[in-house]
Amino acid sequence: MDWRLLTAPVLVVLILMMLVVPLPTVLLDMLFTFNIVLSLIIMLVTLYLTRPLDFSAFPTALLFTTLLRLSLNVAASRVILLHGQNGEGAAGAVIESFGKFVVGGNYAVGIIVFAILVVINFVVITKGAGRIAEVSARFTLDAMPGKQMAIDADLNAGLIDQEEARKRRAEVAQEADFYGAMDGASKFVRGDAVAAILILFINLIGGLIIGVFMHGLSLGDAAQNYTLLSIGDALVSQIPALVISMAAGIVISNVSTGQDIGRQLVGQLFTHPRVLAITAGILGLIGLVPGMPHLAFLGAAAVLGGVLWWQHKRRTAAAAQAQAVPEVVAPTEPEEVSWEQIEPVDTLALDVGYRLIPLVDRNHGGELLTRIRGVRKKFAQEMGFLVASVHIRDNLELRPGGYRIALKGVDVGSGEIFPDLLMAINPGQVMGDLQGTPTKDPAFGLPAVWINKEQRERAQTLGYTVVDPSTVLATHLHHLLQTHAAELLGREEVEGLLAHLSKRSPKLVEDLVPKLISADRLRKVLQNLLTEGVPIRDMRTIAEVLAEHAAQVSDTDELTARVRLALGAYIVQSLSPNGQELSAAVLDGQLEQILLSSLRADPQQAAIEPGLAQRLMDRARDLMQRMEAQGATGVLLVSAPLRQFLARLLARSAPRLRVLSYAEIPDQKQVKVTATLGA
Repeated sequence: MDWRLLTAPVLVVLILMMLVVPLPTVLLDMLFTFNIVLSLIIMLVTLYLTRPLDFSAFPTALLFTTLLRLSLNVAASRVILLHGQNGEGAAGAVIESFGKFVVGGNYAVGIIVFAILVVINFVVITKGAGRIAEVSARFTLDAMPGKQMAIDADLNAGLIDQEEARKRRAEVAQEADFYGAMDGASKFVRGDAVAAILILFINLIGGLIIGVFMHGLSLGDAAQNYTLLSIGDALVSQIPALVISMAAGIVISNVSTGQDIGRQLVGQLFTHPRVLAITAGILGLIGLVPGMPHLAFLGAAAVLGGVLWWQHKRRTAAAAQAQAVPEVVAPTEPEEVSWEQIEPVDTLALDVGYRLIPLVDRNHGGELLTRIRGVRKKFAQEMGFLVASVHIRDNLELRPGGYRIALKGVDVGSGEIFPDLLMAINPGQVMGDLQGTPTKDPAFGLPAVWINKEQRERAQTLGYTVVDPSTVLATHLHHLLQTHAAELLGREEVEGLLAHLSKRSPKLVEDLVPKLISADRLRKVLQNLLTEGVPIRDMRTIAEVLAEHAAQVSDTDELTARVRLALGAYIVQSLSPNGQELSAAVLDGQLEQILLSSLRADPQQAAIEPGLAQRLMDRARDLMQRMEAQGATGVLLVSAPLRQFLARLLARSAPRLRVLSYAEIPDQKQVKVTATLGA
């Protein structure tokens, strides 16, 4: 059994015992010492925190230490009032030491020192920490929707998996719980300061009454004994309370930078030579003024001057090492031109400007390579095949923050990002404007603003989705991969699909390729599916349908239609997840008859009047935008003979409008007709 499981119950029982059971002075000294040690440990732990959530148990520790101090006050008060007539050592060595040594045995000084400590704790530290906790709790709760949207955006872009998303959501919830608990726990510290004042006066008044009227002491002796004992008890409790309050202030005011408090202070205070030089000069001038303490001011100026000299020496040595002259290499004869010098065209290439090179360099904390690997993984899970690796190279022809994505040597997307800024994307419902550089999300064209990192919390509070530059580029890449999925599927990828399928269904692959269908014809069917946004994850079903019909059907488009019928349930599920009814539009009856008549006249391609075709494409685009504005995917239901023709006709004007045939809808699926497309 883990002994740590007993810590909390033992501490609670100990607190209850101190409230009820009289304690001997030796045990009281040990508990007071334990209280001081515990408060010092808590404060030192807070000094080495890199972020507040690393000490998520702090609000609970704050409650337990407060109850421990109050129970010690009760136990000490019992001993003082019962045995205070025996002298200054009646309540133990710790209280006697604080009563004599700390305040010099003078109870007037002791009361003043105690009052000063209470004012510092109650008015300055506790009040400030409580205010920070209150504001942090409110802003953390307000920022939760924006943070959740950012996590969902990373998940949808393939930058993180479900486990990482679950971990981040738990961390966001834990952060809100932590600051909310700190807001409430700070009230315990303030109440502890008030209770310390009341306990002191109760001990003073009660001690005087008991000493004079019950034990026959003179007023002076009673005042001397009980006052020093009461002040010693108050101080031995108030000093740990002050330490705990300081720890609370440090935790709640800590800004997460990945460094502890000491490194943050030293790194941010003493890294500006001009500031140190000006400060040393001012101290030197003050030290030369007659009547000033010359040793103190001139000594401080000399120390700052020594720090400046040491920093200058380190910078000079680093610069000299960086500018070391490299060895002269003897010139070599130029190589002959050969076939090896002709570089093949990359399937996927990413050119970046020179300011984006740190995003690729892992030694400088660049995360772009990891993000791109996540995009390829996400794409493979969604579409069913693995794309080639992305070749990243720097290009001086681009803008410093520009990038360009090429597919087989052809540019398919470009943009510009700023490594030291964040992009705040307006999802459509925000509660205010942001100061920054207006732009558009390169992937989906949403309005956005480039903002400083200090505005992240405010942007999330206003409802913006805030992403870093690497995420912007990776999301753009993922969108382009989905758009050009059919072009990315080559012979090598088809061979990989067949090899992967043969591990589970070797006989099916052996009978299919090349006996019934060639690899090129199979690739054409798969490309037709990908062109219309149908994933090819279910390769087993696709292969079984092709094995059944490939021998009788020679037309590739007709084979694709047969495969779509078999994948109908999968296609519809992707358009209406979680068992929801499918919202769709249908063709106007008169228009459908016109299109069917055209198909009967020319089965290969419908010949419709150009003006009618243009009006049909315009209204399809408007229909797609209306359905997306209502939060639904654009779906158009048509009869089976018209599906392929309309899908190709509307591909450019309404690229996100999915054209389905009635035969592809499963019998158990509920369909809700929301609009009619007519010309």
